[in-house]
Amino acid sequence: METMLRNLFQALGKSHSANRMAKKYGLRFGAARFVAGESIRQAIEAVRKLNEDGRMATLDHLGEFVYSEEEALQSADMCVQTLDAIAQAGVVSNLSLKMTSLGLDSSRELCMRNMRRILDRAREHGNFVRIDMEDYAHCQTSLDIYRELRRDYDNVGIVLQAYLFRTRQDIQDMNGLRANLRLVKGAYKESIEVAYASKKDVDENYKAMIREHMENGNYAAVASHDEAVVSFTKQFAAERGIASDRFEFQMLYGICEEMQKRLVQEGYRVRVYVPYGIDWFGYFMRRLAERPANVWFVLKNLFK
Repeated sequence: METMLRNLFQALGKSHSANRMAKKYGLRFGAARFVAGESIRQAIEAVRKLNEDGRMATLDHLGEFVYSEEEALQSADMCVQTLDAIAQAGVVSNLSLKMTSLGLDSSRELCMRNMRRILDRAREHGNFVRIDMEDYAHCQTSLDIYRELRRDYDNVGIVLQAYLFRTRQDIQDMNGLRANLRLVKGAYKESIEVAYASKKDVDENYKAMIREHMENGNYAAVASHDEAVVSFTKQFAAERGIASDRFEFQMLYGICEEMQKRLVQEGYRVRVYVPYGIDWFGYFMRRLAERPANVWFVLKNLFK
């Protein structure tokens, strides 16, 4: 049953018609728990509240199904506006983005122009931009672009996913760049030809990734709600004498709030991934696919 639900939500997340329907009805049925709002103003206010108890943030203006140059430019505009809003409000937040929203599927050149414009503005504000990793089909291109951008920018990082076979080699390749990496398990449905099928294998690879990247001396953003992974990271850092300012824990907006606050109280850096925007449906479906408990939360909201 759990697998069927996961497959259903992953399929819905890629559906253009379902996405259009979601935009029509807005953030209903529980989506507001995981998405900070549809406007920059709402997103900034959510970040301000996180900052009040010591949590940092990374803002993501959600955008999917971008195929035209006009849409890609609009998405880039929103990224720039988000960076400006962060600076103006004085909140503690980075920016996260997906390169498909900047035109990657239609033109690599267009995507690169948009990325450079965004990174230039981030540099003006002394801020940092994280490139989200998407599905396997975009993995190599994303890493190639990241490598090219690192020649000119030191304020950009990327994400690596533990469920892919290739990731351990990618960590070795990124070491030469002194890459700032967000390490995640992975949320897309991938073929057994390229990804581990069992949770046990993913978990083991994830811990190996964390260990290797941190031992290399590079900044690590460990993005997980798994208590076992968090405990492993804390213990490993303590055993190796890795300072707490050399890594951070990242978690999703609306999930594991108590753990986030507890980690801050223990002296760890915690950053919350805060998505916002009208194009929230695909993101919301992936959260439901990841964690069945989220489904019951949504179903309860249907009857309120």
